[in-house]
Amino acid sequence: MESLWDNINEEDRKRIDFLRAELTRHNHNYYVLNSPEIGDREFDEMMKELESLEAQHPEWDDPMSPTHRVGSDLTKGFQQVKHIHPMLSLGNTYSVSEVEDFMRRTKSSLMGETFEIVGELKFDGTSISLIYEHGRLVRAVTRGDGEKGDVVTENVKTIKSIPLQLDGDDYPDKFEIRGEIVLPWEAFERLNKEREFNEEPLFANPRNAASGTLKMQNAAEVARRGLDAYLYYIIGDNLPCATHYDNLMAAKRWGFKISEAITVLHDIAQVDEFISKWDIERKTLPVATDGLVLKVNNLRQQLNLGFTAKSPRWAIAYKFKAERALTRLQYISFEVGRTGVITPVANLDPVLLSGTIVKRASLHNQDIIKSLDIHDHDMVYVEKGGEIIPKITGVETSMRDSSSNRVEFITNCPSCGSRLERVEGEAAWVCPNKYGCAPQIVGRVQHFVGRRMMNIDGIGEETAELLFSTGLIKNIADIYDLSHAQLAMLDRFANRSAERVMTGIKESKEVPFERVLFSLSIPYVGETGAKKIARSVKNIDNLMSMTHEQLTEIEDVGPRIAESIIEYFSVPENREIIERLRLAGLQFSLPQDSDEGGSDRLAGKSIVISGTFVHHSRDEYKALIEKHGGKNVSSISKKTDYVFAGANMGPSKLEKANALGIPIIDEDTFLSMIAD
Repeated sequence: MESLWDNINEEDRKRIDFLRAELTRHNHNYYVLNSPEIGDREFDEMMKELESLEAQHPEWDDPMSPTHRVGSDLTKGFQQVKHIHPMLSLGNTYSVSEVEDFMRRTKSSLMGETFEIVGELKFDGTSISLIYEHGRLVRAVTRGDGEKGDVVTENVKTIKSIPLQLDGDDYPDKFEIRGEIVLPWEAFERLNKEREFNEEPLFANPRNAASGTLKMQNAAEVARRGLDAYLYYIIGDNLPCATHYDNLMAAKRWGFKISEAITVLHDIAQVDEFISKWDIERKTLPVATDGLVLKVNNLRQQLNLGFTAKSPRWAIAYKFKAERALTRLQYISFEVGRTGVITPVANLDPVLLSGTIVKRASLHNQDIIKSLDIHDHDMVYVEKGGEIIPKITGVETSMRDSSSNRVEFITNCPSCGSRLERVEGEAAWVCPNKYGCAPQIVGRVQHFVGRRMMNIDGIGEETAELLFSTGLIKNIADIYDLSHAQLAMLDRFANRSAERVMTGIKESKEVPFERVLFSLSIPYVGETGAKKIARSVKNIDNLMSMTHEQLTEIEDVGPRIAESIIEYFSVPENREIIERLRLAGLQFSLPQDSDEGGSDRLAGKSIVISGTFVHHSRDEYKALIEKHGGKNVSSISKKTDYVFAGANMGPSKLEKANALGIPIIDEDTFLSMIAD
């Protein structure tokens, strides 16, 4: 007969399994996909519940449980190394009383010995470990799973606040310094504006943007984005000082960026004051923070306090509460992007949040609206937390008008009335009327004239809308039929403005092929993809005639991009536009001299290039492969002729190449293959 105890145990077992699965999923979303679904506090509460249940049931211990590991950001494509010292996480707390408990526990563990606390800002970025030998940066490694991480040295070298060579002469011969890679608010806003303009998914917060940037394969793009770094902990033998604070001050002299907020605190009262101060002042900082870190200052005392399996006993993180405001939903507008994607936007009664007035908040898609169960004129909670983008996190149902209706996602385009279509495998709905829907047409024009596309000075968003609404343009090709007289007749358009536009149009005819290709708004073909495609196909005619199989052989062109390219050029209107742009004088091929010095020595050879190099950059080597008749491919298969391996080549690629018996060549071998 089943006992009550058996039922209780079964419920506990189910709850443990559920929590393990959910925490594993959220870890993956946070560290790998950079797309968290829940906040830190909710995650920590679930983890604490699991820890409690596992403590009650040691018979169900599982070494693969999330309680036994630190979340991972390991990514394919980077060499992985084991940390010299594990990068553990910190215990989190959300209340001053819990901080005070930490202080009392520390005093008790030190047998009543007096101790100092160092208060620091907890930067909301991605953790990094830097190894220095003889004053030079030799390796940079991400936190990874705490035991091993990805080597991202070349990307870290682009961060100007990280010294490559230290100042002074009193640093240890070899040491490790840890810190946080961050993306300042200003750079984050600029990056998201670019992504919004290109209708790419926005980064939710600077932390996700910093993490994603650090894992990019293109160091030049990493440099462009403007990452920053704050360092906060030194590990090594023969450190110059006996305290954490003094070692950081020494690191500051060596050239490291150390937060000015770092403060030595002597008692609970000073700790409380420190928390209160930064809960207010953090809102004015140029980078995102989500809390404070409190560390025992004396290194001997740190050693005596030791570690748990997951975190040091001598440090704790205090998390700030996410800023939240309650305001009324006025209405939800449905906006059409240049690719036809419909985005619901909550229009709100203005409310002050994190120092800015918030009037609008994206609801992203239909699924978000359903999950929030939003009704007309609901009172909604808006949060920023560590995020710059306002988001609606909940509804105050107790204040809901009983007669209000649930918000329903639209079924037809708000502009042209076309029946919307659901994108397979995604939460997005799109308007299929690509060539008759005004916002899509105007959006493509706005994209076409943008700074990183055709860069036609004088045509901004408002001017593009004006040109379309007055009937002067119906597509991007019409821009090259505009005259000075037509422009000068427009409202608020002076003679000088018309001259500026005409000059911009003329100069755009010199824009290189890869940028022209990017400007066409081919779905899923971004700036980097356009460059790789242009270098591979040489001209637009080759691209228009390529098969699906041929397209997927181009580096980083997958099935979805290939299908999108084929679909784009299958539309007669698009081909007509291409021909009109060609007649207008736009560059639809690479310059002939781009092949100067080339040969057919690598003709028909498919080459995978991986790692870092001494004599040339990876991009330069890729160009040389193409110049000498070879083809760059991104993944190893039986069709691969060579693997061109540099330093820090990913072990998975090396293993696969060896398994398939594919020749592996180094720099010197490659250069000899293409030499005269």
